[in-house]
Amino acid sequence: MIVDHAYRGASRVHQGPDGSALGFAPDLTRPGVRFDGDLALALPFREAISALNAVVVSDLRFKPKDREAYMAWLAMQPLYDEAAAAGQRADLSRRLAVVRDELGELDARHRARHATYAAARQRYFNYLYAKAKDAWFVLDPVVTVHPDEVFFEAFSQDESSYGRLGVGYEAFGRLGERQNGTTNVDYSEGLYDEFQRIRSYKTTSLAVDPGGIDVVTTDSAAWREVKIDLPDSWVRGFLQVNAAMALPATRFSLDPLDVYNLCTVLAQHRETHGPRALRWVLQPGQPVVVYVEPWDLKVVCARSRFEGHQPHEIRTWGRRRLRLLERLLPLATGIDVHLLGSGMPSFFVARMGPLTFTLGLSGWTKHDWASAGASFDLLAPRRDVDAATRDAVYKALATDWLATPDALAARLGLDRGLVVSGLNAWAQAGRVMYDLGAGVYRARALTRDPVPLDALRFATPREAEAVAFVDAGRVLLTEAATDARGTRLQGEVGDDDGREFPELSLDGDGAIIAGQCGCRFYAANALRQGPCAHLLALRLQHGRQVSV
Repeated sequence: MIVDHAYRGASRVHQGPDGSALGFAPDLTRPGVRFDGDLALALPFREAISALNAVVVSDLRFKPKDREAYMAWLAMQPLYDEAAAAGQRADLSRRLAVVRDELGELDARHRARHATYAAARQRYFNYLYAKAKDAWFVLDPVVTVHPDEVFFEAFSQDESSYGRLGVGYEAFGRLGERQNGTTNVDYSEGLYDEFQRIRSYKTTSLAVDPGGIDVVTTDSAAWREVKIDLPDSWVRGFLQVNAAMALPATRFSLDPLDVYNLCTVLAQHRETHGPRALRWVLQPGQPVVVYVEPWDLKVVCARSRFEGHQPHEIRTWGRRRLRLLERLLPLATGIDVHLLGSGMPSFFVARMGPLTFTLGLSGWTKHDWASAGASFDLLAPRRDVDAATRDAVYKALATDWLATPDALAARLGLDRGLVVSGLNAWAQAGRVMYDLGAGVYRARALTRDPVPLDALRFATPREAEAVAFVDAGRVLLTEAATDARGTRLQGEVGDDDGREFPELSLDGDGAIIAGQCGCRFYAANALRQGPCAHLLALRLQHGRQVSV
């Protein structure tokens, strides 16, 4: 998709003897957003915004060593025993030719299957790194002004980590003009260095104003327009983060010192082979225990007890990304952890008084939020919601900008599950997000123009296949039991050419919390990449029968 941005000048930090002025230049092609205030907690903000920058520049993908200089040096060295070397080269060439033929065939098949995705993504990164490196910071940071806080959102360069910094208005000593809304902000690379100069003895002001830099500098303001061919992966990644944050999870809190000890172990040990997981062992009333694989190093979080009622053992990967929190640990009063399950995304919410920092990690680094397998929106409640009800839910939320599902259900006189399904539909259109730290839904327009809801009817081919099963009458619901914990479903999906017998557990809102199926997709992935078509069809059939 093509994204147009227009900025009047660029974001700047004006440093003076008595104060610092942070002026963010918003995207002028979007509805006006304004904010002005003086920070009372300048140092916590400095550390938190620097942690967000660490997320933005993070890239933990494998990078092969650059051997160009070595090969140039080697080419200049004299050759000894040319005859013997020529014989060795000929023998190696014959042996390598066979291997090359086999690898060439495999590579060709792999490239053919991933050509479209790889080409779009490569064009994107080539443009950013080679021609407009600062454009990366223009694309990702999204700033939103709400009645209770101003917050920033960003993705890492490898698109596997999501960061959200919320700054409550209690962190400001003076609040000026505010206009609620969402916009992209110009966030250049040099801005990070200016953030490091913020001091507690100076007054630090934060401003988001369409006027751009002319409020903090005497330089003449200039229009700067940027047009970037942004791949759908960026938008889809944000949508998947929102979907994952609203899913049921195992929750507990960690003391910042326990997180520091875990980060220290990760910094001191470098694995050379798998498994590379953190194994969280949670026993009710007992300290949280973390085993660092492959050495099975035991880290006891003595200051953090698990207050749940059921024991859990959950493995998470991509653990080095946890070190993105290190700069926040001296300021945090607690870290709330949300684990969706083994191999599933995880979220860490650092509480720093009126500041909150949410770090969202995909299941593992290579499986980023935007990958085709990330289908966490399919796990969320997906009841059929008519357009009028869906619009009413969004209008009610947009009126106050933030609300809980219970409050919206009471105001509209609707079933809570119907409200949650409507909110999730708008979240997949990029107009709504779930705030994990506050436990509320917020109106937040990710893009200037809404993502068409009709285009998102089927997030994956599995969902289209599930609808085809139901429409063709190939789904039989054999058992549906509901109690205080949720709903358990059993059924048959398919026909004589192929039949599966899925089992499904839903929570009170209709979100999938557990499932079983005998198909190939479930055997390979379980729920780590979303439910299979048979589980989706079973839930859809149950929803249609309930609504009749």
